[in-house]
Order: sequence, then structure tokens, then C-alpha cells
Amino acid sequence: MAGSPPTIKEYLVWPKGIMRDPVPAEVTADLADDYKEACLVLADSPKASAALSRRCLQHLIENHAKIKKPNLEKEIEEFAPTLPSYIGEQVDAIRKIGNFAAHPIKSTNSGEITDVEPGEAEWNLEVLELLFDHMFVKPELVKKKKASLNQKLKDAGKPEMK
Repeated sequence: MAGSPPTIKEYLVWPKGIMRDPVPAEVTADLADDYKEACLVLADSPKASAALSRRCLQHLIENHAKIKKPNLEKEIEEFAPTLPSYIGEQVDAIRKIGNFAAHPIKSTNSGEITDVEPGEAEWNLEVLELLFDHMFVKPELVKKKKASLNQKLKDAGKPEMK
């Protein structure tokens, strides 16, 4: 209508953010990017988060553990036994939950497509964090401690650690 004041709508908008600890600096950029994206979409789409977690796991196995097999399942079979059991026992969950995200898998009970639930996508992120700590953070910490001790041994005229 002519002369009517415009309607003003107000919205409360919250910025997107990640409600998890930052990715450790020791983690490579390719993995950190996939992980951060999986975190960012978690609230809006657990399915997308799970798919990104699966992708991150596959990159980690192929590019950092140097295991390349015909599929992720075979890669995990070789990779998981190299990990502490509390991590190795959880790694295949990322693949299985990621498969619910990537493929329409039907429940044998209801016939409905099985979807990824927020707690499952969150679990994937927790397992990736354990992997990052085991494969990147802890080895770097040991390397720094060992270098410090070797300098002290060298200064004392003693043989270095190998």
C-alpha cells in the first residue's frame, strides 16, 4: 500500500562456531581443514559431518600412515592394529557411520533409511581427535623432549639417546 511504513522483521542470529578445542598445530592442513568443516556442519547436518569425518580418516590413513588398499575397510583392517587398542577399536566406527551418511542404507526392521544421529557424528570427531593426538601431537612432544635431553647429554660429554 502506498504510504504504509515498511515491515521490519528482527532476527537473532548467532555466528557459526566450533564448540570443540582447536586443532593442534601439529596436525597437517589437509586434515585440519576436513576436521574443522566436519565440526562446523555438525549442528546443521550430522550426516555431512560424518561424511567429512570419514573423508578425513581416509586421508589420514592414506597420506600419513601410507596405507593404500582397494577400499577404506581394507585400509582400516591394516591400520587399526597399529594403534593403541582404545583407539583402534573405534576407528571403524568412523567408516560405518560415514557410510550411513554417504549411502542410503535401510533398516531391516522398519525399512526406513538409517540416518546419522548427532551423537554418532560427534563420536567420529572424538575418534579423529584421539588419532591426531596419537599420530601428531605425542610424537612431536617426544621429539622435543628427546632433543632437549640430547643437548644436555652432549653438553655433559655423554652419548645421546637414539
